[in-house]
Amino acid sequence: MQSFSNTLFADAESEYSDASYGIFGVPFDGTTSFKAGCRDAPAAIRQASYNIETYNPYYDIELPDIPFHDMGDIYAECLPDLVVAQVEDVVLDLMKDGKIPIMIGGEHSITIGAVRALSPSWYVVCDAHLDMQDEYRGSPYNHDCVTARVSEITPNIIILGARSGSRDEFLLAKEKYHLYTADDIKDRGIGTVLNEIKALIGDADLYLSIDADSIDCCLTPGLGTPEPFGLTPREVREVVRALAKNAVGFDYVEVLPNDAGQTAMVAAHIIREFIAGHACKSK
Repeated sequence: MQSFSNTLFADAESEYSDASYGIFGVPFDGTTSFKAGCRDAPAAIRQASYNIETYNPYYDIELPDIPFHDMGDIYAECLPDLVVAQVEDVVLDLMKDGKIPIMIGGEHSITIGAVRALSPSWYVVCDAHLDMQDEYRGSPYNHDCVTARVSEITPNIIILGARSGSRDEFLLAKEKYHLYTADDIKDRGIGTVLNEIKALIGDADLYLSIDADSIDCCLTPGLGTPEPFGLTPREVREVVRALAKNAVGFDYVEVLPNDAGQTAMVAAHIIREFIAGHACKSK
């Protein structure tokens, strides 16, 4: 029988009923504050995923051997609070059906809905920005308010790669959360930082969110709010490898596919790395 191309994430070949992981896209960028267009990221990341070999040598596993299903994109509402509620409903359904949600953004505000549904013990985020504004441009659900909203769900927050925010935000983040700036990670090494984080979290569950702008914009320029002097794709991959096994949910957000495709390609690789890492808990 001939195979046919489709618009779903590569190797997402399982039926929903058989899948352990449920992928869904949220093409929303309604509160974007600089460059719009990350609503196009789910399609671009899926397209990039077809350029990746099925075999993951680090975990010695074929991705098609892991049961995961791509549900497609939600029809996003126009207002951020409504989109957050949509995401919450989707993730609640995935939880009820015993599946790990994997969300492809879209802007970072969508993370709020997933964290609300899952109520994890820890929230771990790779992000250039602290996102601690109580409201921004008239909305508490702006993508610049993600950490502020998540802190209402869990106080246990770890931020990796930050290098942009107000003085007050940095002071508060150092006081309330576990903050590892991009400079901290460069100076101390990602391995040292991750060993510290793993000791802190132990066996507790977590939600892992990767904002594409945590990576240096000179390496992956397809970003809505680009910042230089950031993490490398390899460092973000190390974060995923270290923490995937504890995760009850995962997202990759804020890709703006206006470059030569490298930002979406990194996202596709990292999503596949999460699936493999979570499935191979013994690694």
